[in-house]
Amino acid sequence: MRIKDVQIGHISVPLVRPFKTALRTVNSVEDVIVKIITDTGNTGYGEAPPTAVITGDTKGSIICAIEDSIKKTIIGMDIENFEELMLKLDKSIVKNTSAKAAIDIALYDLYGQLYKAPLYKLLGGYRKEIITDITISVNSPEEMAIDSIDAIKHGYKTLKIKVGVDSDMDIKRMKAIREAVGYDVDLRIDANQGWKPKEAVYTLRKMEDAGLNIEFVEQPVEAHDIESLKFVTDNVHIPVMADESVFSPADALKIMQMRAADLVNIKLMKTGGLHNALKICSIAEIYGVECMIGCMLEAKVSVTAAVHLAAAKSVITKIDLDGPILCSEDPVDGGVVFQDNKISLSNEPGLGIKNIHGLK
Repeated sequence: MRIKDVQIGHISVPLVRPFKTALRTVNSVEDVIVKIITDTGNTGYGEAPPTAVITGDTKGSIICAIEDSIKKTIIGMDIENFEELMLKLDKSIVKNTSAKAAIDIALYDLYGQLYKAPLYKLLGGYRKEIITDITISVNSPEEMAIDSIDAIKHGYKTLKIKVGVDSDMDIKRMKAIREAVGYDVDLRIDANQGWKPKEAVYTLRKMEDAGLNIEFVEQPVEAHDIESLKFVTDNVHIPVMADESVFSPADALKIMQMRAADLVNIKLMKTGGLHNALKICSIAEIYGVECMIGCMLEAKVSVTAAVHLAAAKSVITKIDLDGPILCSEDPVDGGVVFQDNKISLSNEPGLGIKNIHGLK
């Protein structure tokens, strides 16, 4: 199964409602789609969202990285020689993790097709179904409380609350949400690097004192400031998760060795795909650190790959794969199946993706 061609397209999918964080506001998913075609007629699908404020990757940079560097490196190679494929992909260009992730995902799709098995079984096969949280965008406390109640009515038991815009208002937001949903619902918060170190400690301690029962806080401080991340971790009881601070296996190793965070969030667009994500899982297993699998604002191709990883590995105990749920439509035939908070996998080989509608 040799790689014959790499084709690049684009999809545009409106969101149900604007997605607001401390870093950005988004109204639609605008993702690059990759199709890798082999001499056997098999097609592997990959996807990359341009998330410049997090990965530094734009739509143009993703396409250029694939067209100018990655494509010519992998064409002609055999899917059977998978390790060499991954090594050449990694060395084809520095950084550009989203472009690499799109190609990596498509290659893993073909890898599963080659051996006629769903990818999660080849990677570990720990489970066939997972439960995701859903994100509540940052707005006024009243609006966020209403959105939280609506999510619970749709069956969600875990809410991921966006904060980090204003610490005093963040406390009010969380009080309003906890009062609205009660204590049978798990609340996790994501500051998206929005607080200063002492501000983070102040805010989280206030939430602790208010008895808000926060499951964990994600990336409270700037991504590059690992010392401040550790400062927050050492000075609050709420578990701290590293997200934007962890792109590579080396990043994960450093944070675990420093005990700078209690948990790690794996996202394929940060790691450059499944190959490095699997290495982070192995490091986490050694250090006894639980992981979450997350996503950017992505449609179902790349999220399907993330679901397969989550289903394969027991070290991934927390799931934040609500990207397709936030979309107003699903342009992807095949892949994983979403039923409110439940995501299930099929026995189709690879990622099980058949077609993508509206591909430009």
